[in-house]
Amino acid sequence: MNLKSSFATFIIIYLVLLPTIFAQICQRTCGKLPIRYPFGTGQGCGDPRFQQYVTCNQDQLILTTHTGCYPVTNIDYNKQVMYITDPSMSTCSCTKPTKGFGLDWDAPFSFHDDNVFTLLDCSTTSSPIFRSNDYNGDNRTNVPLCDKQGAPICSFLYSCRAISMLNLPISTCCVYTPVDLGPSFEMNLEKLKCSSYSGFYSFNGQETNPDEWKYGIALKYKFSVYNDYPTSCTNCERSSGACGYVGAYNSFVCSCPSGMNTTTDCYFGTSWNDGLMLVPRKTGTILVTFALAWMMVWGFL
Repeated sequence: MNLKSSFATFIIIYLVLLPTIFAQICQRTCGKLPIRYPFGTGQGCGDPRFQQYVTCNQDQLILTTHTGCYPVTNIDYNKQVMYITDPSMSTCSCTKPTKGFGLDWDAPFSFHDDNVFTLLDCSTTSSPIFRSNDYNGDNRTNVPLCDKQGAPICSFLYSCRAISMLNLPISTCCVYTPVDLGPSFEMNLEKLKCSSYSGFYSFNGQETNPDEWKYGIALKYKFSVYNDYPTSCTNCERSSGACGYVGAYNSFVCSCPSGMNTTTDCYFGTSWNDGLMLVPRKTGTILVTFALAWMMVWGFL
């Protein structure tokens, strides 16, 4: 093989290997879900406050809290609401024992007002949710934990085949009043003496048909204290980039389809972050590609 053909072979091999290095580290989708700020698909993507709780794992966006891992089913970016499902939650199609659900106290989420949590199979003798509203011995009142007006919801849920087969009395059901799950942001079923719970965020236009309710949990989020969408991120996403961060101070970067990170957007008319920067801390991999390509070329000689 002469020098000219060797060089041509090298160029072809290098161009084949190049996309594996210049891949966009922060993806704009996770499976079928579009990903936008403040969420990200991995380390250095999105907002660092959210990244530790929401990540993309094998094309599935997952919310992680101290009580478990929960698949994200949808994100309404206009209303700033994220919808998750709890695989251990009881629904009209199946019922399971569970320990409950909770948010980390410092997580950047809060419960949406549309959530309805229903506790199932609660002990009528030992559960604190059934304590009376009367004054007790130390002149304090017990805050009611069950919404009496939620009795129809219990009736509809207990009419579901999966739950009705357990032959539970309707008195063991409670529509939980604290929508935010109280000061600990947690629904601890062991303490509440209940075996399971159900949650939904919409009747889906069919209040008397629990089979059609939208089961899951709706979580609100904010971009910041003032809830302003970062201008730099808007420009980045308009140029097909994904917002991210880098360094000890979590400085903003725009992750571009070319694999480069910029401090502004992906229109390439602006300054670069740390010069010509590839995937963070991997700039040296371009040299490895050159070496690998040359080794493959010489293998043909």
